[in-house]
Amino acid sequence: MDMKLEVVILPVSDVDRAKGFYVEQLGWRLDADFPIDDGYRIVQVTPPGSECSIIFGEGLTEQAAGTLHGLQLTVTDIVKAQEELASRGVRVSGPFRDETGAFHHAGDAHRVPGLHPERASYGTFAAFADPDGNEWFLQEVTERAAGR
Repeated sequence: MDMKLEVVILPVSDVDRAKGFYVEQLGWRLDADFPIDDGYRIVQVTPPGSECSIIFGEGLTEQAAGTLHGLQLTVTDIVKAQEELASRGVRVSGPFRDETGAFHHAGDAHRVPGLHPERASYGTFAAFADPDGNEWFLQEVTERAAGR
């Protein structure tokens, strides 16, 4: 049986500010904005090309706003992705790679500035945060590993 990740719930403090960031600033597709009743609102947005959406709103999670770290977006050209985000007013750190050459550590202590030397798939990252501090990573993947 296939199981696909469809939705990630994002903790935010101000729904309208988050909607402005994700829809107007990042340019993500607005799928839904349902104000169900007082204290319960569902906003769903989807990054371009993604099959997984994020939902934020009111009454959806007990997590504190800004506590989701390590969300990841895969891009085929990290330099172009950074340029596009910067043109939209998003502050992006990177590109960088982890000193281990594997994934990336939490925080920024183990970051090596610059693109992966061979520009290997899965080897280069960049990062940005939303207005609440939820942290997103970009990972450059130009050729997928077998089975992915």
